[in-house]
Amino acid sequence: MKTKIQKLLEQSIATLHSQGIIPKDIEPRITIDRTKDKSHGDFANNLALILAKPLKQNPRELAQIIVQNIPVSDLILKMEIAGPGFINFFLNPHYLELQVASAYDNSHLKVKISATPQTIVVDYSSPNLAKEMHVGHLRSTIIGDAVARTLEFLGNKVIRQNHVGDWGTQFGMLLAYMEELRGKGEVINKTLANLEVFYRAAKCRFDESDAFASRARELVVALQKGNNECLILWKEFKTMSLSHCQEAYERLGVSLTTDDVRGESAYNDDLADVMKALEAKGLLKESQGAKCVFLDNFKNKNGESVPVIIQKKDGGFLYATSDLAALRYRQEILNADRVLYFVDARQALHFQQVFEVARQAHFVKQDTKLEFMAFGTVMGQDGRPFKTRTGATPKLADLLTEATDRAYVLVKEKNIHRSEEDLQQIARVIGISSVKYADLSKNRTSNYTFSFETMLSFEGNTAPYLLYAYVRVVSIFNKAKIDLDGLTGDVAFTHEKEIVLANKLMQFNDVINQVGQQGLPHLLCGYLYEVAGAFSSFYEACPILIAETDSQRQSRLKLAALTAKRLQKGLHLLGINTLERM
Repeated sequence: MKTKIQKLLEQSIATLHSQGIIPKDIEPRITIDRTKDKSHGDFANNLALILAKPLKQNPRELAQIIVQNIPVSDLILKMEIAGPGFINFFLNPHYLELQVASAYDNSHLKVKISATPQTIVVDYSSPNLAKEMHVGHLRSTIIGDAVARTLEFLGNKVIRQNHVGDWGTQFGMLLAYMEELRGKGEVINKTLANLEVFYRAAKCRFDESDAFASRARELVVALQKGNNECLILWKEFKTMSLSHCQEAYERLGVSLTTDDVRGESAYNDDLADVMKALEAKGLLKESQGAKCVFLDNFKNKNGESVPVIIQKKDGGFLYATSDLAALRYRQEILNADRVLYFVDARQALHFQQVFEVARQAHFVKQDTKLEFMAFGTVMGQDGRPFKTRTGATPKLADLLTEATDRAYVLVKEKNIHRSEEDLQQIARVIGISSVKYADLSKNRTSNYTFSFETMLSFEGNTAPYLLYAYVRVVSIFNKAKIDLDGLTGDVAFTHEKEIVLANKLMQFNDVINQVGQQGLPHLLCGYLYEVAGAFSSFYEACPILIAETDSQRQSRLKLAALTAKRLQKGLHLLGINTLERM
């Protein structure tokens, strides 16, 4: 609806251009805002205020001229000029009725597929395979997944990339430990069952034994040179480690698969070519034995250009080198129009520099969008980064288990007659959904405080509240034994609360597009919470199954059904499964 109003205003401006009232070189940016007070209409626009100064006209008089030249539309009931020159738009309820009916019948919920779909590479999760996934990987994984799902729903070709840390010096230490265990006749698979224990044991051997440390360094070199025995050990470790990741993804319900894994090791053979390409562009310079790119846009406090190190003095490569190789691959092989990186905000400088080097080296096209989707830190109740009582970073698996266990206690209290199987299944959905939603409902750029008590609450903007809101709507149809998808009849409003709910439901398209453009799932969370609240008010004021007439009953059932569809689809895009009963 915002888009339709914007087009009406554009037509008015085009008419005023042709009449010479507005010079053709003045092309104002038109923005449409939803009003907070519905007595001021449904939408408002400040176009007249923007144009008044360059045209040297009274903004209220200019607003009147703009309104007079807006084409007649069945969308608009009336327009009013308010304050110094705002234009307020009141929607036609009958138009809303038709939109609700149309959205109910549409398999895509009347969300517009992009007219110019893009190939979008989404880089997210990216755990270090040397350790088990921990709470720090949570945000990248679930925020990236929600945005990837949303972009696909909008008709784009989304290519997921899990840039796992599966290369580098630490793997020499791990390979040396695997080699040592195998020499003792121990079964590697069983030892690797707990990655954290395995890593600590390897690190302990590295610190206590000079011979072990020396062997670890030898194995790093051998691995990088493609030594067959080293590669066999490394692949074994990588397979086991990735299986741990996949278990976490399946528990979380994210859409990443092993086919999406393209780690640092995938670019190892391309690093030398990256160096050659930078050298050919005249970008590579030597500094204290290291090969670097100096960027004029990045300077230290002394005003000196900060180097981006591409190759260390000892010949080793850095993260920047593999990230540049990945960007080149994503442009040349994957043909990306956009590349989104869901990464901790503290890595902002690194990616700003990598993006700049990639552009100067022509590794990406000038019109390819490279977007750093930063996220904040998960904090504990003490205001510090979230830790366990022992001071360690919580493992993701342990966190999900605790959430499910806590949810089970709550569910059992409310459903003492349910079977154990039902209780366990409901607890799993509520527990995992609560962890995900608590994160997704916060602006990704902000830090947020982790609290089991808050996220498992059945009140407020939480997963349990929204899951219950969906169940509440579906229960109407279950109670009456009515097929939610088999409704007939027209939609006709007879109560103000119906219009309020319909208005909210028809904002879905705008919100989904915002999430896709800005990578901010919390906008969808806030919207779904508002839908649930609007439905609650509607449900209390407007009898559905015992409506005054059959036509009114059918109309309200359609409104309820569309609410259920919006809630279910919205939660699905967030990676959250719904329940039919709780």
